[in-house]
Amino acid sequence: MQNVVIITAALFGGLAIILGAFGAHAFKKILSAEKLESFEVGVRYQMYAALTLLILGFNFSFDLQSERVAFYLITLGTLLFSVSIYFLSFAEYWKKNLKFLGPITPLGGLLMIAGWVAIIIRFL
Repeated sequence: MQNVVIITAALFGGLAIILGAFGAHAFKKILSAEKLESFEVGVRYQMYAALTLLILGFNFSFDLQSERVAFYLITLGTLLFSVSIYFLSFAEYWKKNLKFLGPITPLGGLLMIAGWVAIIIRFL
């Protein structure tokens, strides 16, 4: 389980760096300043999750349910939060109505918060 967590962290971190670089260069030409700012929020939270998962991966044994739950909630929350922001940022450029993704973003944030609560429970 530790390897899965560390690999997930590395994937999130690597993709965040790649997407951040595209956002700083290539996407500046096609996204409005407001959409680019939203995109960068998704990248930032993805990197926060990557760093958090990396710390968990090196420090937790994942024998406790709360440790596993923290991993699953942070991972799923990050996917829902960041990916929905990425798609919403490009909706106008793609000329697609992706407003249905709007409620997905806060759900992802809620799952990430629940993952942090699971970390607190682990230490209680």
